[in-house]
Amino acid sequence: MDRQATGRTPVVSVLLDSRGRQMNSEAFAAWMGARRDEGAQHLVFAIGPASGWSEAARLQARLLLSLGPMTMAHALARLVMAEQIYRAFTILSGHPYHTGHR
Repeated sequence: MDRQATGRTPVVSVLLDSRGRQMNSEAFAAWMGARRDEGAQHLVFAIGPASGWSEAARLQARLLLSLGPMTMAHALARLVMAEQIYRAFTILSGHPYHTGHR
């Protein structure tokens, strides 16, 4: 994560970690919107290894994000993150895809 193109903002790293912060879709969208508003150009979402992230990696991350306490396959975690990233963008743009389910 230390490679950076000239003129780009630093990479924002998000580590998926069961000990991380849990957010609902609206809170995640707000977090993503705040990074956009700060001018972030590159966000990296990384799924942790089976043994978990090292303490050094955890300290370098901008956000430790938990998808919940259940263990899931990496392929499923990728799918859940893809959906939540898409949903965050629809929330931020006011698109009716996300209804809030309240």
